[in-house]
Amino acid sequence: MTTLSAGILLFLIMDPLGNVPLFLSLLKDVPPKRRRVVLVRELLIALAVLMGFLVGGQHILRLLQLRQESISIAGGIVLFLIGIRMVFPPAEGGIFGKAGEGEPFIVPMAIPGVAGPSAMAALLLLTNTQPGRTADWATALLLAWLATSVILLSSTYLFRWLGESVLTALERVMGMLLIALSVQMFMGGVAAFLHMEV
Repeated sequence: MTTLSAGILLFLIMDPLGNVPLFLSLLKDVPPKRRRVVLVRELLIALAVLMGFLVGGQHILRLLQLRQESISIAGGIVLFLIGIRMVFPPAEGGIFGKAGEGEPFIVPMAIPGVAGPSAMAALLLLTNTQPGRTADWATALLLAWLATSVILLSSTYLFRWLGESVLTALERVMGMLLIALSVQMFMGGVAAFLHMEV
């Protein structure tokens, strides 16, 4: 996998367009002057968590004695479920459920909004399949995070400009792409497992 394709994968997983309505609803009770500060804080927390998984991914796998095939199959399943929820979101408040009250801190904006389980699984998979390319994966993560940050920091304007229906349609398209990527990841893991067992 190239750095660009890894960045696109991570960007799709972070789903910034799908998160626009959720983030706006979470920030509606926050004073307008605090909204940008809260959003930047949550984005930085998400980046720190994802970088931690990128750097410590191999150690986690070694500690848990997990094989690459297991991570690929599990990552594919998680991505598939996230993609399904993007295409068919629950009625009670988007992909991550109903929003809480007050100023959000870490949950649900940073985790799982940006740094969700599927992004963590994808980073674990990348570091395990090609461990010598940590700098490439860090670059891919930074590019995906920057693109996500730009979209989420512009969420108010995007929501006004595109409208909820266009954002919903874009989220469905991203969900379909994510489902296709998840199936490929799952099948790759199964094929590697069967080949190894034979």
